[in-house]
Amino acid sequence: MNSRTLPQPCPDWALFLDFDGCVVDIAPTPEAVVVPDCLPSLLVALREALGGAVAIVSGRPIEQIDGFLGSAVSAVAGLHGLERRRADGGVVRPPLQRHDLRAVRALLAAFAAERPGVLVEDKTYTVALHYRLSPALRDDCRDVVTAALEHAPRGWQVVEGKSVLEIRPCGPTKGTAIEAFMGEAPFLGRTPVFCGDDITDEDGFRVVNARGGVSIRVGQGAATQAAAQVDTVGELLDWLKRVAAATRASG
Repeated sequence: MNSRTLPQPCPDWALFLDFDGCVVDIAPTPEAVVVPDCLPSLLVALREALGGAVAIVSGRPIEQIDGFLGSAVSAVAGLHGLERRRADGGVVRPPLQRHDLRAVRALLAAFAAERPGVLVEDKTYTVALHYRLSPALRDDCRDVVTAALEHAPRGWQVVEGKSVLEIRPCGPTKGTAIEAFMGEAPFLGRTPVFCGDDITDEDGFRVVNARGGVSIRVGQGAATQAAAQVDTVGELLDWLKRVAAATRASG
């Protein structure tokens, strides 16, 4: 599929957007991402056009999303749905202690310290190992993360994304985050639309498809449950601009 398969904008949409690889290009390291100049104002325009029903659904912590986008979006799900800020500003976070992952952090930090290009990202409630700068070490990274999982609390898992492996609790996903948003104003009663690019976005695609919504993947990759596809972040942003303009005009 390509951008020509994207549906015509509808004013009753509830829009859910992944961050990295979706509305910003993936960077060599998490902190090196560059936010397009147009993005904050575009998100504000989309919120105004869709009655506030716009949320970021990301693997990053909410705090990081705020650091990149400021107040452009009120509703944010972070850490793949493990934490969530509602449109009214209320925040739901897990009752997890930082020391739950103390042994995991120590093992991964020791591994990364001896391998240039391998980075540990401490997200407080989860921990991720990035190997984008050292792709040849993918299998070694998988092995050490699998070993580290033995030191995690019961009910935790390894989730793989684009050049990253993350240890986090089972249960919460981007799909469960979207379901939670859809039960609340201003998302309630609308048709969900979710745009993502990675393996962890498949949970969101599945939920949106089951609700008769719109699922869009950014970029090429393995088989996906998304019903439509665009090739680049730039193409998606162009489409989102059309969504904002069309739905604002129809309103």
